[in-house]
Parts: sequence; C-alpha cells; structure tokens
Amino acid sequence: MPTRPRKPTNLPEARGPGGDEEEPIEILEVVGVDETTGAVKKNKAHRPAGSERKAIEPDPENDAQARLLDEAVKEKDRLYDQLLRKQADFDNYRKRMERERDESGAVAAREVLKRLLPVLDNMERALKTAEASRDPLRKGIELVHQQFLDLLKKEGVQPIESLGTAFDPRLHEAVEVLDVAGFEPDMVLEEMQRGYTQNDRLLRPALVKVSSGKAPKDHAEREAGEDS
Repeated sequence: MPTRPRKPTNLPEARGPGGDEEEPIEILEVVGVDETTGAVKKNKAHRPAGSERKAIEPDPENDAQARLLDEAVKEKDRLYDQLLRKQADFDNYRKRMERERDESGAVAAREVLKRLLPVLDNMERALKTAEASRDPLRKGIELVHQQFLDLLKKEGVQPIESLGTAFDPRLHEAVEVLDVAGFEPDMVLEEMQRGYTQNDRLLRPALVKVSSGKAPKDHAEREAGEDS
C-alpha cells in the first residue's frame, strides 16, 4: 500500500552534550486508508482514463449481411438435398432399366431354346428308331445330338428325370392315367415327351402317363375268381 511522509508531531527532546542524538521518527501517512476507522478509501482517481467499457451500438449493415449469409446457407442446403434426391432417383432408374434389359434378354433366350427343343426331340426319336443300326448316318446323328446337348448345358438347360418318380405338377403334365397293378397312385409310368429346366426354372414340362393306384378290371376279376 503506498505511503507518503507526514510531519512529526511529538519531537523527542535533545540530549545533552556528549550523548548520542537520535534521529526523529517520521510517521508515514497511509494513503487510501481512513486514519480514524482504518477502512480503505475508494479512490476513483486511480482508474485509468478511458477504461470504462463502451456499449456496442448495433450496425444495420452487419445485420443485413448476416441475414443474407443465413439465407445463402439455407439455399445451399436445399439445393444439395435436391441434388442427392435427383441422384438417387437416377441410380434407381438406371438399375431398373438394367434389370428389365436383362430380363428381356433372358426371356428372348428362353423362347429360342423352346423352339430348338422339338429339333432335339426328333433327333432322339431317330436315334431310338435306329438303335440297333450300324449305319454311319446314325453315328453322325449321335455326334450332332451330343453337340446339341453340350450347347444346352452351357445355357443352363437340364433334362427332367421323370420315369419312376412321383408326379409333380410343377414339372410334369399328365396326359393319361393308367390302372396298373402294383403301382402306387401318381407314379410316372411312361414319358411321352422329355421336359427341361433352365437354371432351375421350368423350360418345358414333361408329358407323362401316371398310375391311378388301382388294378385293371380284368386283373381284379381274375384275382377274385382265383380266390373263389
């Protein structure tokens, strides 16, 4: 705390000759403290000039620029969201067109394969008819038949094994129901036309004859007569 000198109030008496003279004690006045109460005085004069905070006055020009900036940011966000939506719509459209194009190509290929199957049927009938023949022509038909089967296999075409299996309406088409003794109902007894699948999808059903599960009438009557 700063102090300043003050005049002495009670000066000590001067000593006689031969004695040591003592220096008068100076009492310092404490600056900023009340001599009576000892409280610290408030001195506004020590505050630096111009230290008081000035109030910020609103600037209309800055407010207008802030509004323009806020509107520009909102417009940018709106356009960016619109761009993302358009891009997503375009991607969905492109995928849908590719899927439809692939499906159209697959349908066209299936139609071509269906038209080739009767040719394969005729070759198999010719080979079955001349099964015991050693004619070189039959050998040639066998080679072409095998090439045909290899080509169909590359396209995912597989024959349906029907003989001796249970009738499946998803793969078979029944053309006749036969009463044959010793067979359970709905068993494939004969294949009239071979069926085919392509990539596990039905390409052409097999035309088959199935059992009814009943014995022929004459067979039942004969068995009844033997029992009697």
